[in-house]
Amino acid sequence: MYSYPLSVNKVLPKEYRKIAEDLFPSKNFAPGKGPTLRAATAFAEALGISADFKRLLAHKQDNPELQTFLEHFQNNLDLLIQKTWVEKSDETRKEKLQDRVPGFIALIQEGRCQEALREFGCILEELAYLFFGAQSAQDDFTEYALRIDLQMGLFWWYGGQLGRLAQITNDECFRPVLMIGLCYLTNF
Repeated sequence: MYSYPLSVNKVLPKEYRKIAEDLFPSKNFAPGKGPTLRAATAFAEALGISADFKRLLAHKQDNPELQTFLEHFQNNLDLLIQKTWVEKSDETRKEKLQDRVPGFIALIQEGRCQEALREFGCILEELAYLFFGAQSAQDDFTEYALRIDLQMGLFWWYGGQLGRLAQITNDECFRPVLMIGLCYLTNF
C-alpha cells in the first residue's frame, strides 16, 4: 500500500491542513485510537461529499440504501477503470484491478471495514497508477494532484494515509474513514 511522508501536511493548502491533521495526525494516533467521526465528517465536508457521507453513516450495515449505494460505487469505479487510457502493457493491471472490486464490495457488505480499508488502499494505489502513471509513486504525488485540483489532491492524500490505520484497534473508526473514499469515488 502506498503512503506519503507525514510531512506532506505542509504541502496541503492552509484551509485543509487542520482538517487533514484531525483525520490523520502527523504524530501517531493515541494508543488504540483512530480518526474520530467528527474528523471524518469535517474531511467529507472538505471533499464536498458530506450529504452522501452523513446519509450512509446513518444506515445500518444491511440497509438496502447502502446496497444500492455500493452498486453505484462499483458501477462508477468500473467506468473509471474502463475509461482510463493506458499503454497496452498496462491493460492487465486494469483487468486485475476490476477483478479486485467484487471482493472489496463483499468485505464492506460483511461489515469487515478494517480489511476493506486495507484492500481499498491497494485499489487506490492501482487507480492512481492508471490515472497518473509512474507519477503516482513519486514522493511529490500529492503536490502534483493538488495542482490539478485541490479536492482531488486532498482525496489522493487521504488514500496515501490509509496504511497508517493498520495498527488501530478501534473498530468504530474504520467505517467512517472508508465511507469518505467510497462517497468521493462514487461522485467522481
